[in-house]
Amino acid sequence: MSVDEAHGGGMVSAILSSVVLLLLFGRTVDAQRSLEFFDLLPEDPKLYDKMRPPKKDGQATVVYFHVTVMGLDSIDETSMTYAADIFFAQTWKDNRLRLPENMTSEYRLLEVDWLKNMWRPDSFFKNAKSVTFQTMTIPNHYLWLYKDKTILYMVKLTLKLSCAMNFLIYPHDTQECKLQMESLSHTTDEMIFQWDPDVPLVVDENIELPQLQLVKNYTADCTQVYSTGNFTCLEVVFVLKRRLGYYLFHTYVPTCLIVIMSWVSFWIKPEAAPARVTLGVTSLLTLSTQHAKSQASLPPVSYLKAVDAFMSVCTIFVFMALMEYCLVNIVLGDSDAPPKPAPPPAPPSSSGTDSAKLDKIFDIAPKENAMLLSGRSQKPTPGPPPGPTPAQKARMRALNIDRVSRVFFPFLFALLNVTYWIMFAEYI
Repeated sequence: MSVDEAHGGGMVSAILSSVVLLLLFGRTVDAQRSLEFFDLLPEDPKLYDKMRPPKKDGQATVVYFHVTVMGLDSIDETSMTYAADIFFAQTWKDNRLRLPENMTSEYRLLEVDWLKNMWRPDSFFKNAKSVTFQTMTIPNHYLWLYKDKTILYMVKLTLKLSCAMNFLIYPHDTQECKLQMESLSHTTDEMIFQWDPDVPLVVDENIELPQLQLVKNYTADCTQVYSTGNFTCLEVVFVLKRRLGYYLFHTYVPTCLIVIMSWVSFWIKPEAAPARVTLGVTSLLTLSTQHAKSQASLPPVSYLKAVDAFMSVCTIFVFMALMEYCLVNIVLGDSDAPPKPAPPPAPPSSSGTDSAKLDKIFDIAPKENAMLLSGRSQKPTPGPPPGPTPAQKARMRALNIDRVSRVFFPFLFALLNVTYWIMFAEYI
């Protein structure tokens, strides 16, 4: 082998080594290069329209929903609203996208800002008054792309939602508050919402509410027909039952004690008008204040609530106890007034006094002699016992009214209480 041939062979091997190194370096650079949004688009980006849902074989795009409820609070009966903290997940498949090269993991984390250039479900919360997006310590949302071109978008939100409440049997009521998600612009011909077949809803078991109890929750479909077409809709329903303990100790028991206190006047003498009237009026005013307090946390509805019926009956009982004394006072009348003194007799003249005394003596002497001779003594004949005066009769009638009231009022009040609690026993 000549020197030239050896030199030529060395050049060729050096060139081959350089090519291999360049190829390896290029692959390393490609592997380390960050993923760009255009890497996901088709080879012809014009074929991708972010305004059109990714239909397959002309079928409507199916979007799967999952909701995790972490908390329910701030339930306000006056404004008929409540607050909820949720994780909201949407999953759909877009076959128009390309998978990143050398994708080895099950999914790939994508930039959330890319959603602005991609098709995404136009879902909104139908009964939301306000939505707060969490940004501490970083924006609380992420975007995943799976190997089968399924996209998952998860976001954490705080919602203030409206809840139509009915207070007809308040405070024995059970309310159903909803969380509704509907499509804004796509009809059911283009897009359909469905609950995740595996885990559609997760509700934290440690949710505690001060006056309500979360007894049940479930998912449902709320698709509605508008003038522009059918728009898909899903909803979560929370069944909230009101706890009776607070109202039992702050409304029902104090009200019953006020009514019982008004009956004390039946044991007070009918003549003690200031005591009986003061007790009745005080009980009536206290009950009115108690009724107003029970309505402070409720909207001014036009129908009669269960607590209104109970408080109204108690007010009638206190008022009737006051009217009972009016009846007693009418029956008693003016008989307790002092009798008018009899006019004094006219003083006799001094001249006729002595002669009158002598005539009485002469008249009594023959009578006594005759009784002595006959052996009889002079004893007054007993007359009939004197009857009760009209004042005493009126007072006895007034006392009888009080005695009847002592039994009638408690019996009727107990009967109405038993009827009330039997009627609402099924809601307790």
